[in-house]
Amino acid sequence: MAGALNATPGFSLQPSAQKVPLESNYITNFDFLNQYLPDTYEKEFERYGNRTLSSFLRMVGAEMPSNSDLIKWAEQGRLHIKYTDVGTAAAAGANVATFQINDTAIGANPVGTVITGSNPFDAQGAPALRVGQTVVINQNGGTGENKGIITAVAVGGNILQFSVAFYEAAGLVTAGTGVGNGDVTVFIYGSEFQKGTAGMDGSLESDDYIFENNPIILKDTYLVNGSDMAQIGWIEITTEDGASGYLWYLKSEHETRLRFDDYLETAMIEAVPAEAASGATAAGYIGSEGVFHAVGTRGNLWGGGNPDALADFDAVIDRLDKQGSIEENVIFVNRQFGFDIDDMLAAQNSYGAGGTSYGLFDNDEEMALNLGFTGFRRGYDFYKSDWKYLNDPTMRGGLTTNPVVAGSGAITGLLVPAGSTSVYDQVLGKNAKRPFLHVRYRASETEDRRYKTWITGSAGGAATTDIDEMRVNFLSERCVCVMGANNFVLFEE
Repeated sequence: MAGALNATPGFSLQPSAQKVPLESNYITNFDFLNQYLPDTYEKEFERYGNRTLSSFLRMVGAEMPSNSDLIKWAEQGRLHIKYTDVGTAAAAGANVATFQINDTAIGANPVGTVITGSNPFDAQGAPALRVGQTVVINQNGGTGENKGIITAVAVGGNILQFSVAFYEAAGLVTAGTGVGNGDVTVFIYGSEFQKGTAGMDGSLESDDYIFENNPIILKDTYLVNGSDMAQIGWIEITTEDGASGYLWYLKSEHETRLRFDDYLETAMIEAVPAEAASGATAAGYIGSEGVFHAVGTRGNLWGGGNPDALADFDAVIDRLDKQGSIEENVIFVNRQFGFDIDDMLAAQNSYGAGGTSYGLFDNDEEMALNLGFTGFRRGYDFYKSDWKYLNDPTMRGGLTTNPVVAGSGAITGLLVPAGSTSVYDQVLGKNAKRPFLHVRYRASETEDRRYKTWITGSAGGAATTDIDEMRVNFLSERCVCVMGANNFVLFEE
């Protein structure tokens, strides 16, 4: 009979920090009238292990300086031209037909999940289809296909119509339902000209996607009065960054630093731009675009549960084929998603049903049974890595909803392409290689705001004020750049 963990007692979410140092921060329960000495453990027990969360951005990206309030970059558009919402009023069997393009201009709505369609006009407003080009015309209802040559192009306002002479003697395979409808998909595959004729009429100009983000300022502080700095404790404290000793304020100061380090990363993941009519905008804040927001609006979303079968990953691979086709990808997952991938891969083994053998080795009674995988290859290389941020109960661990997309489930993983992409850097004034995911921090020759820390007060070596305290200040100004968000996948339950 299968069991389950009882809800009580559960894991504690009680924070270890208070807003200000009070008496309750220190041990005071000493009764010197009691003649019996308790047996004490001096060293603090680390019951939660390593509590820090930051590591994700250090693994997948880089940090680079910037000296502007606004960071802009250009990303390439599609090379070839394809329209998916094209209508015609021509009858079946017509040798010549007039078509109208009804696609929404992608340049005005750069959503990464849109994998077909193009702006019918180039950057200068000229039509992207020209006389003499040969096209494939595929019925969206799946009833057939034609090939033809463009014989005329007519532009009226924002409406683009073109005439096609079909190569097939049978003419148009299926009657149209009207020029305003989406009867067919059209793409260009070449051109044909008669002998002794003029060349192609007009040319096409590149039309990039322009994206931008702005840095935000993050701050924190820790203060302790001079008397408490001289207060010795009986507990030997320790923190994740190696601080140790019997002075309790050292623990709080180092934990403030560790907490700030985590916020530097989680802010880059969770940040959202302040909307025009929001309370944050009214208060003077602008926000920033974090990783989840960028991928949720410009990338690819998987919903409805974790992909736990090869067919599910085949759907992901099919989408990646239509995006940048990045060869290597890392999937950062929560614990359940990691187990689902392990179970999926184990099921491909002939002994998967018995659970005795994974991969190319045989388990025996004297060897530790390896039930996990670090990656797999199916069309692309996928590497799996646990993401502590998605498991931690004080952060996204245990959440059931995801505000990136209304009504969707909790975030369970993020696919990040490996490598770098070429973009135009306005600071450098040239094309440069940049990781798909990287952080830009404010810096100049006289001011570096990547990670600033300074001490004020009259204790702890500081001599800036007459207040009997030591105040440790932390500051950073930064934002994250998600380049090629169309190559990322955000997984949701």
